Amino acid sequence: MTTVAVILAAGLGTRMKSRLPKVLHPILGDPSLLWVLRALPPGLGGAVVVVHHGKEKVLAALEAWQKAGLLPCPVTTVDQGHPLGTGHALQACIPELDRLAASQVVILCGDVPLTSAATVGHLCAAKALLLAMDLPTPGSYGRVLQHSDGRLAGLVEAKDATPEQLAIQRVNGGAYALPWPALRKALLELTNDNAQKEYYLTDAVAAVAQEVPVTVEACAPEELAGMNSRQDQAMIQAAAQRRIQQSWMAEGVTFLHPDSTLIGPRVQLASDVLLEPGVRMEGAVWIGAGCRIGQGTVISDAVVGEDVQIRPYCVIELAQVGSGSAVGPFARLREGTDLAEGVHIGNFVETKKARLHRGAKANHLTYLGDTEIGEGTNIGAGVITCNYDGTQKHRTTIGRNVFVGSDTQLVAPVVIGDGAMIGAGATITKDVPADAIALSRSPQVNREGSASRFRSRQRREVGT
Repeated sequence: MTTVAVILAAGLGTRMKSRLPKVLHPILGDPSLLWVLRALPPGLGGAVVVVHHGKEKVLAALEAWQKAGLLPCPVTTVDQGHPLGTGHALQACIPELDRLAASQVVILCGDVPLTSAATVGHLCAAKALLLAMDLPTPGSYGRVLQHSDGRLAGLVEAKDATPEQLAIQRVNGGAYALPWPALRKALLELTNDNAQKEYYLTDAVAAVAQEVPVTVEACAPEELAGMNSRQDQAMIQAAAQRRIQQSWMAEGVTFLHPDSTLIGPRVQLASDVLLEPGVRMEGAVWIGAGCRIGQGTVISDAVVGEDVQIRPYCVIELAQVGSGSAVGPFARLREGTDLAEGVHIGNFVETKKARLHRGAKANHLTYLGDTEIGEGTNIGAGVITCNYDGTQKHRTTIGRNVFVGSDTQLVAPVVIGDGAMIGAGATITKDVPADAIALSRSPQVNREGSASRFRSRQRREVGT
């Protein structure tokens, strides 16, 4: 049996009031559609994403996720064209599902991000299943009609329902597993005889239920909550936040203020990690055991070793931080930064494409770009690697146990040898040999008695 997933992702999302396709709006940093795709089991015969509104952006996102290895199975797309309902979206998939030799089809919505991998796996293993929710106030959700034995009898949209049907609290969650031959037949026979003049997928599902028994199972409403507005997005993100935090707390992670801490679904936290208020982590992040992440820190796509102290209000992106290091407060580690064990990066220090070896320090007000710094080297306050000449970037290489004095400019390309010393205020434009002292200053001139004469002259000028 070949099971293929169909993800409905063609909607405009009018209530989102956004230029971004609804399925690309993020939940804890990852777009809704990526959450849905990531929940698919790896053994599927493929996934078909139905696109239309914002097609170019969705296709670009799918390509990027594929290259990053984030998709569990092969994914193809079908353009629905002018959308005429969810049934029409599945009709557009008929040639692709036939090409994939589907025998079973699982249907999910790209704007329903919190259906768990366990639930999706259960759905994919079923012969004929509809996932439902039991809601005390069902509102505009379609109602589920069942036979006395619980099998699906029919589905009715709220706007087409009778008063008796509107009283039903079991609603359609929009997730199905159905045999493709029966579903294909039902899709070909669909009509748009309804208030909206659309082709309803629910009509096809009800038709399938006339041919094969379709089981109805209710699951937690959180798992089937759809994102149709910014309010929905906020509620779904809060639910995802609670789910992720509870999981990590069970693994020995401390959240000092869970309500203000946002941890994405691809973040990995080891035991005894402590997260202060206002921390945000997105993308592929790995935090080692015993780390403390300071208040207001933002980390994305980074690896942090064990027993690292990230002090408050740091920004770390596409970087690596070695075990036992200390960073911040108010430091920024940009892409390509690689800190070895025991490195110290202090307040208002920025790094980019910088590799600092074991025990190197840059504690104050420094920019280090396109540079390599050897073990035990100390970078003084206000040091700048001048790596850009207006056209190209150049590298600065600093050896082991070097002392670079405060307010020094290192004009790349330049190499500083092991054990060298750079005097404060220097502008270094030439290589410095190992064990050398480099100075670059204008001679200091002291004019004795000149200060009082200068002040007297100033007073006379003000008086006139």
